[in-house]
Amino acid sequence: MAEAKAKLSEIIKRVEEGEQVTITRRGKPVARLSATQAPKKPLPSRAEFREKHGNIKTSAVEDLIAMREEYRY
Repeated sequence: MAEAKAKLSEIIKRVEEGEQVTITRRGKPVARLSATQAPKKPLPSRAEFREKHGNIKTSAVEDLIAMREEYRY
């Protein structure tokens, strides 16, 4: 348990990634940590994103300005 206290952030990260962690006291299991929801999917690489969405010609700023102008008129 002392080790779990010292490494809580690391343990929580592992649990979020889908691992189940058993905490022991003097070698005997006392608790099991598991995620409350499905593990997070990692973000796609830049190449995967471009392959899926194509070559984007405008920036987000340009898109927002265009939408704002469309709304005004």
